[in-house]
Amino acid sequence: MFTTLIVQPIFNLLVLIYALIPGHNFGLSIILFTILVRLLMWPLVKKQLHQAKAMRELQPELKRIKKAAAGNRQKESMLMMELYKEREINPFGSIGLLIVQIPIFIGLYSGLNRIVNDPNEIVSFSYSFIANLPWIQTLASDISQLDSTLFGLVDLTKAALPSGGGIYWPAMIIVAASAIVQFFQAKQLMPQKDKKKSLRQILGDANKGKQADSSEISAAVGSSTQYILPFFIFIVTVNIASALSLYWLTSGIVAFIQQARVLGQDKDEMATTTATTSSNSTSKSKGKGGKEVIEAEIIPPKEKKANKSNKKNKSKKNSTRKKRRS
Repeated sequence: MFTTLIVQPIFNLLVLIYALIPGHNFGLSIILFTILVRLLMWPLVKKQLHQAKAMRELQPELKRIKKAAAGNRQKESMLMMELYKEREINPFGSIGLLIVQIPIFIGLYSGLNRIVNDPNEIVSFSYSFIANLPWIQTLASDISQLDSTLFGLVDLTKAALPSGGGIYWPAMIIVAASAIVQFFQAKQLMPQKDKKKSLRQILGDANKGKQADSSEISAAVGSSTQYILPFFIFIVTVNIASALSLYWLTSGIVAFIQQARVLGQDKDEMATTTATTSSNSTSKSKGKGGKEVIEAEIIPPKEKKANKSNKKNKSKKNSTRKKRRS
C-alpha cells in the first residue's frame, strides 16, 4: 500500500519531470521536483511558520499563567488551553509539515534506490502514459543513455562514503552543504535572546529542586536541535546515494527563502501597525465646525492632590492675612 500510494506517485512525478525537461539531466529533475514539492506545501509551511511565531510571542503570557497557577498543574494546563483557544493557536500545528515531509523523503529514497539498483526500473515502474513518452521509450531501447549525474559533475547514484572505501568528494560537498543549510534554516526560526540557559544548566537546577520554566526549556531544546538536526542529516545522508543529499540541500535552500519571506512580511506588518498607532496617538481631534482642539493634559492623581493641597494652603494664607489687616 505504501509503495502504491506514496512511492510510485513520487517516483513517477520525478520521472515525468526528467522526461520532459530539455537535456534530460537527472540532477536538474531532482532540483525541479524539490522546488515543486515545496511550492505545493507552501500553504502548510506558511501556517506552520505563523504558528511557531505566535507560540514564541506567547511566552510572557505562559510565564504569567505559571505564576498564577502556583504549581497547580491542572489549573496551569487549563489556563494554557484557554489562552491557545483565545488566540486561535494550535500548539501541535508545526507537526503537520513534518508528517508530510517524512513520507516524501522515504518515498523518494525508495524510488531512487530502484534506479540505483536497476536503471531499467525507470521504464518498468513508470505509469503507462509516462512510459510511452518519447525519451522513456529511448531509454527502454538503450538504458545507457540515462544521465544520472548533476550536470555531469556529480554521480548521484554514489554515496559520499562508498561501500568500497574512500571519499567521493563531489557527493561529500553536497552532503556538507545540506547540513550547513539546515543549520541556518533552524537558526532563522530561533528567537534571539541575550541570555539563554542550556539544557545542562536547566537539568542542574532541577536537581537542586528549582522548577524549570517552560519557555527556558523550549528555548534550550530549540537551541540544541539547531546543532543536532544538521549533524543527524549529515550522518544519515553520507552513506546513501547523493541524490537524496541533493534533494535535502535544495529543500533547505527553498525553505530558507520561504521562511525569510514570511518573517519579513511579519516585520513589515509590525512596522505598519506601529506607525499607524503612533500617528493616531499624535493626531489632533477636531471639534464642532472642523476646528482643531488641543487635548488637555491629563494630570496624574498625585499631581492633582498636590494642586489641591497647594490651593488649600494659599486660601489659609490669604485668610490669615485678612485677619491681620483687620
